[in-house]
Amino acid sequence: MIKSKRKTLLLSVMSIFMSVALVGCAEKEVATTAKEETTQAVQTEKSITVSWPRDIGTMNPHVYNPSQLFAQSMIYEPLISYKEGGELAPHLAESWSISEDGKEYTFKIRPNVKFSDGTPFNAAIVKKNFDAVMLNSKSHSWLGVINALEKTEVVDELTFKMTLKEPYYPALQDLSLVRPVRFLGEAGFPDDGDTSKGVKESVGTGPWILADYKKDEYAVFTRNPNYWGESPKIEKVTVKIIPDPETRVMAFEKGELDLIYGEGVISMDSFSQLKESGKYVTALSQPVGTRSLLLNSTNEKLADSRVRLALHHGFNKQAMVEGITLGLEEKADNILSKNFPYTNINVEPIDYNVEKATAYLEEAGWKQPAGKTVREKDGQALELELIYDKTDPIQKAMAETMQAEWAAIGVKLNITGLELTVQIKRRKAGEFDLDFWYNYGAPYDPHSFINVVAEKGWGVSEAHSSLPMKQDLDQQVRAALASTDEAQRQELYGSILKTLQEQSAIVPISYIKKTVVYQEKVTDFIFPANRDEHPFQGIDTSK
Repeated sequence: MIKSKRKTLLLSVMSIFMSVALVGCAEKEVATTAKEETTQAVQTEKSITVSWPRDIGTMNPHVYNPSQLFAQSMIYEPLISYKEGGELAPHLAESWSISEDGKEYTFKIRPNVKFSDGTPFNAAIVKKNFDAVMLNSKSHSWLGVINALEKTEVVDELTFKMTLKEPYYPALQDLSLVRPVRFLGEAGFPDDGDTSKGVKESVGTGPWILADYKKDEYAVFTRNPNYWGESPKIEKVTVKIIPDPETRVMAFEKGELDLIYGEGVISMDSFSQLKESGKYVTALSQPVGTRSLLLNSTNEKLADSRVRLALHHGFNKQAMVEGITLGLEEKADNILSKNFPYTNINVEPIDYNVEKATAYLEEAGWKQPAGKTVREKDGQALELELIYDKTDPIQKAMAETMQAEWAAIGVKLNITGLELTVQIKRRKAGEFDLDFWYNYGAPYDPHSFINVVAEKGWGVSEAHSSLPMKQDLDQQVRAALASTDEAQRQELYGSILKTLQEQSAIVPISYIKKTVVYQEKVTDFIFPANRDEHPFQGIDTSK
């Protein structure tokens, strides 16, 4: 009996051990399966990691720096979108009409659009955003439609009306910009409605939401589940903040980045090396702007058009562009490239010609005394200063090249590298002789370009104030911006651009292009038509 009890007890213990073992195996199998499913989900998630040189900012749609344009455009959308060749297409407004006098714009709001928090997009929230922008209209005075705006109205739930003080043909183009007229949801507004002080949260109608963020380190965007349009093919975009361009390239080569995109985000050398390696996909955009010199005609020496022409003829633009940009940028013969509306005009290029440059200076009375390297007139040396952004290696290299080439025609050029904010401040104050300057690109141009030619406060109009035809030039600008006649606008743009070219008031150097380099897993990349828009909408990945 004792033996039988021992046997029974032993069988019971063994049974318990086997049960525990079976349960352990089952739990292990469940855990393994869960882990495999999680790993598979991570592997199948379509995402890309990109870099940016600076923090994305506060994601306020109505303010400027430090908010970054590409990131703002991921969250916030316009009434009108800008397409290739200047075409305007419906976006949050499904249609619009303009009164015969060009002053009233009536927009039909797209139905069933929601913000990322699920609240409706309607005419009332459109007006609230316009009101917030107009509370700080002085901050946006560079934008013509803001200066022209008289009032806004909610006609009904899905109809919004905008009335201008005077006709302004580029009003719709201005509304397609990334800022300041894009739309924040109700939950994002501060209690007093003044968004210039900040927003509570970044609630937009765009295809992306900001899911995670650590200042100066990273930002993670995921798809907006309430997006009204076609959802992006990728589910997540991670933006790593990498200020140094060479560090950015190393991260890309290690596979830590899938894509590098933008203007000046990597050096021309690095772009060429990545292209030549054959391991990656690279591309250049169409011209997005013109790299130019702004000549200050209020300087007595530069008030003489012959001196300006001499400087224009006096450096080898083609050789400089090829040498410094490695041929990635093209020599600019026109102040605005011909891929913008109204800019496909024929103007006489001002080519490199030392003999002409010398002849212009001689004719203007600038003589080169025997034994001296710098020309003089009335006891004054022909000495000028060129200011540039000291963080821009291309500007620095071009400044040094012009310094050497102009020395050969008897012009002493002093070059001064400045912080960008100081450079802009000096430009606005007219405290410069020559300055590097870029136009704004699509969809701002050509109307924004000619606007600053006439509109004071930005340094460009003031720099042209000594041109003998300045008054006529300003009248042509105002007429072009107000005209509702296509043929008249084309004629006026042609006249304005030709005058500036002939006067060498602005010296075009090269056409700026965006660069992109990406890993082979990235597919369907297309440069956006709007210079400042994000490029992620159509992107896909092969795994």
